[in-house]
Amino acid sequence: MPADTSGSITSGHLETYSYDDKITRQFLTATVVWGMVAFLVGLYVATELVIPSLSLGLEFLTFGRLRPLHTNAAIFAFAGNSIFAAIYYSTQRLLKTRMWSDTLSQLHFWGWQLIIVLAAVTLPLGITQSREYAELEWPIDLLIAVVWAGFFGVNFFMTLVVRRERHIYVAIWFYIATIITVAILHIFNNLVVPTGLLKSYSIYAGVQDAFMQWWYGHNAVAFFLTTPFLGLMYYFLPKAANRPIFSYKLSILHFWSLVFIYIWAGPHHLHYTALPEWASSLGMIFSIMLWMPSWGGMINGLLTLRGAWRKVTEDPVLKFFVVGITFYGMSTFEGPMLSVKAVNSLSHYTDWTIAHVHSGALGWNGFMTFGMIYWLLPRVFQTELYSKKLAEWHFWLGLIGILLYIIPIYGVGVYQGLLWFAMNDQGQLMYPNFIQTTENLAPFYTIRVLGGLCYVAGGVMLSINVWKTWAARPAVYEVPEYQAAPLSKGYVEHPVEESKLGQVLGVAKMLDVFTRLGWHRAWEGRPLYFSVWVAIAVIVASLFEIIPTFMIRSNVPTIASVQPYTPLEIAGRDIYVAEGCYNCHSQMIRPILAETIRYGEYSKAGEFVYDHPFQWGSRRIGPDLAREGGRQSSSWHVFHFRNPGEFIPGSIMPAYPHFETQELNLSTLPDRVKAAYYLGAPYSDEVLENSIEIAEAQAKQIAKDIADQNGPEGLENKKVVALIAYIQRLGVDLFKTPPTSAEDEAPTAANPDEVARTTEEGEAK
Repeated sequence: MPADTSGSITSGHLETYSYDDKITRQFLTATVVWGMVAFLVGLYVATELVIPSLSLGLEFLTFGRLRPLHTNAAIFAFAGNSIFAAIYYSTQRLLKTRMWSDTLSQLHFWGWQLIIVLAAVTLPLGITQSREYAELEWPIDLLIAVVWAGFFGVNFFMTLVVRRERHIYVAIWFYIATIITVAILHIFNNLVVPTGLLKSYSIYAGVQDAFMQWWYGHNAVAFFLTTPFLGLMYYFLPKAANRPIFSYKLSILHFWSLVFIYIWAGPHHLHYTALPEWASSLGMIFSIMLWMPSWGGMINGLLTLRGAWRKVTEDPVLKFFVVGITFYGMSTFEGPMLSVKAVNSLSHYTDWTIAHVHSGALGWNGFMTFGMIYWLLPRVFQTELYSKKLAEWHFWLGLIGILLYIIPIYGVGVYQGLLWFAMNDQGQLMYPNFIQTTENLAPFYTIRVLGGLCYVAGGVMLSINVWKTWAARPAVYEVPEYQAAPLSKGYVEHPVEESKLGQVLGVAKMLDVFTRLGWHRAWEGRPLYFSVWVAIAVIVASLFEIIPTFMIRSNVPTIASVQPYTPLEIAGRDIYVAEGCYNCHSQMIRPILAETIRYGEYSKAGEFVYDHPFQWGSRRIGPDLAREGGRQSSSWHVFHFRNPGEFIPGSIMPAYPHFETQELNLSTLPDRVKAAYYLGAPYSDEVLENSIEIAEAQAKQIAKDIADQNGPEGLENKKVVALIAYIQRLGVDLFKTPPTSAEDEAPTAANPDEVARTTEEGEAK
């Protein structure tokens, strides 16, 4: 028999198969359940900014601990389960085959839910890496890698192998990019040195850690919250509208541009920081370039509805999709705009960024998910949707909620930036006290809470619709069977026609053939080959940035006076990390006049060489702490932690009275000090062998200072002393005299006077 060029039958037989919709139902249900959790926790932490006492003095209810729970629940629980529901439903139908392994599908589902539960338990308990969107500790990270790559990835790619459809559709392209890139991002960003089951330190420090984190953080948004939802759009929007996608060529341009360009954009989160200027400039350039392919995707989606706009007025599913795609366009215009340095200097650290993120999360991710759920409900539960009117009410209430949320927060963001930079004719800050820039924000935060209430109310309506639709399901689900031919092994791709251009340059003929996209059509028939090129595009783009950052030593010039933390300061820093203080405080003074006047000398790259992980932060609800060491007495910090609102009228910082009552556990300190030594901190043998004794000596001195300053007595064994030790160290090394010998590098147990002298000098500054 001659080679078959049709891509269909070789032996004349048809294969019978069915789809696994159980896995879709499971992920759809999990999406709704965890979505409500994410919405409610988000509403709670938003309310805490209006009523700080809502934490009730409980450590696991503070803003710093609950905000990571909210972001992880929104990204990985709500959005994560929704993309899995979309992928499992659409992949089977696009490839005309059941998933390769039902067992792997179930392991994926239950493994992912276990990850979510572990996150919900560990984050409020302060078990965290304190790196945005990558807070989970190393055992959970290992589980994520196994579930994502071992269960989900293997199942997906083996399904590609056994498919019955020759060429893979555009939605599958985006799923491939998601699976490959998220695996790369997760693995390389979470390389750590464990010091126990619940504690680890990033192998990266300072500038490199910040770079790696935002290479991951920005692209987690790109390849977890964008590409899979674009795959969702390319499948479910044409289905709901009963129209083909507008442009195949635009799909190709959209896909490859995003895959290659997006990966470069992360450094724009670090403008004016200690990151090398070339890196942030490169991030800005590629971020601006992203605007074009992103809007190409939006246009492709909206123009798919040509001739179907009347249906949009009648169908809540299409309403959700249209608004979701519109928010995608708005977010992908605003993102490049915020990456421009002149704009970023005002917006960075303000709530403007928060409004931007939520317009994408609530509008793009949320509304696309809601539209997909309403479309899927009657199909996977094999019954009529309980209430179309309730879905309509959900749409309008959710839209009002988004607008009530983002509009005042946009205003707050611009307002914050202007207040921070405002200077009078004498060159002095108009609002030198940071509290002056926050005390008038409560009305705007209150409106945001009202917007959150509307969005949550819409979620309740969705939950009712899902529950009632599920309740009307048949006693036994029907499992339809389908027939299709297996792929022919002798398939030969149709050759691309030669150029018909006349007497022109050869390069013009080559370009003519290239733009016909026959090469891409051939790739679509070889999905594993296609996947390799996706991986190459992502890896090459990443390495172009990462290698210079790590290889060029001048990017992180050393500062001789910067020394590693003492053992007690390590313990205090770990408490700071556990409390999620980076969620409200930055530790990065930018070389901007208003900031150096307010906070002091701008931050240098060499100051952070012992910071595992970095703590630069991305938001200032409270003042920057990069030069906090020695600004206040140790007793001031005790009273401030006890009740910030009483101590500083107008403060929205939660109370931390438990710092004074909880015992400081130093039993694991030797392992943590040894980990710091392994990562490059030049500790002497005495420090490594006597870290507990050294920490106790410094704690006694600080406790004595607190008592001498009319503070409470007997704090030498409490967490507050370790935290104060760390805070009093922040930013002081830059102005110290460099050590002249190894003995001067760190206080030891045999030299407690050195500890006391260092502390007293810091307080005197």
